[in-house]
Amino acid sequence: MTTSTVPVWVCEACGFVYDPEEGDPDGGIPPGTAFEDIPDDWVCPICGARKSDFVRIED
Repeated sequence: MTTSTVPVWVCEACGFVYDPEEGDPDGGIPPGTAFEDIPDDWVCPICGARKSDFVRIED
């Protein structure tokens, strides 16, 4: 049995977790959007940190 893990991204500034399965609807990012496909000018919905301030973690 194999399990695939979907990487999530965590804001280093505030700890907000971007889950690709949930997206960021309030920020214009629909569910199912990979972090790599988010525009570079997107910011953390909690603290306003830049996309480059997020780190990838795998569950």
